[in-house]
Amino acid sequence: MRIPDRLQPLVAEGVIDSVVRQLMSGKEAMVFVVRAGTDTRCAKVYKEADRRSFRQAVDYTENRKTKNSRQARAMAKGTRYGRRSQERAWQSAEVDALHRLAAAGVRVPKPYNFHEGVLVMELVTDAEGNAAPRLNDIELSADVARDFHARLVREVVRMLCAGVIHGDLSEFNILAAADGPVIIDLPQAVDAAGNNHASAMLERDVANLRNFFGRFAPEILATNYGDEIWATYQFGTLTPDSTLTGLFVREEKDIDLAGVVREIGDAEREEAARVLRLQA
Repeated sequence: MRIPDRLQPLVAEGVIDSVVRQLMSGKEAMVFVVRAGTDTRCAKVYKEADRRSFRQAVDYTENRKTKNSRQARAMAKGTRYGRRSQERAWQSAEVDALHRLAAAGVRVPKPYNFHEGVLVMELVTDAEGNAAPRLNDIELSADVARDFHARLVREVVRMLCAGVIHGDLSEFNILAAADGPVIIDLPQAVDAAGNNHASAMLERDVANLRNFFGRFAPEILATNYGDEIWATYQFGTLTPDSTLTGLFVREEKDIDLAGVVREIGDAEREEAARVLRLQA
């Protein structure tokens, strides 16, 4: 096929040799099957910044840092340069997450190269060597659903142990590869320790898995791995091999309003006493 304009620089620099076909087009990127020497890979071409709603990305980008103070100011003001910088940071977040998770043993596509908004990475394939389908495009047996669910819960744990939460995990960004499920689409990945929405995002990711696989194996719908994983993480005891039951029950306690009022009163009196000491 004709080489798209965004892929021309990669051909010119020898990163890829040819474009075989377009694999998919989504709201944030287009993906092409490409050839690099004797290897077949895929190239994810991120769409331009004006195609993305940054408002929807606020929760995900919380606590993402930039070392360039000019970029930080421009991003805060929402200038044209700031939006371009924010788009590059959004794209780089996926590249960084892929390297970080692959090193932690999480099954994600192997990244090879990132240049001018194009990410070249492993082409995930099925048993016949074709591009692997997304989970939402296939029917699963109850046994396969149980197996995939168990594997993906373990992958979520590995990700969290590496300090990463996917943030948008569902059947639409998991591929059914020959060797099992592969997690894709990570530009919205968040820092588990530095994002105030981290626990809610993790629990939502796990709930998405539960609800999808529960269609094929209804007993999965009764599990609660999300709260269990987060509680174990908060206690500092979560490891990639942690034993999970899925039977976690969140302890709900009544709020002691009288106690809260007493604490506030005590704090006010301590502050008043401190001021008097300073004045004396």
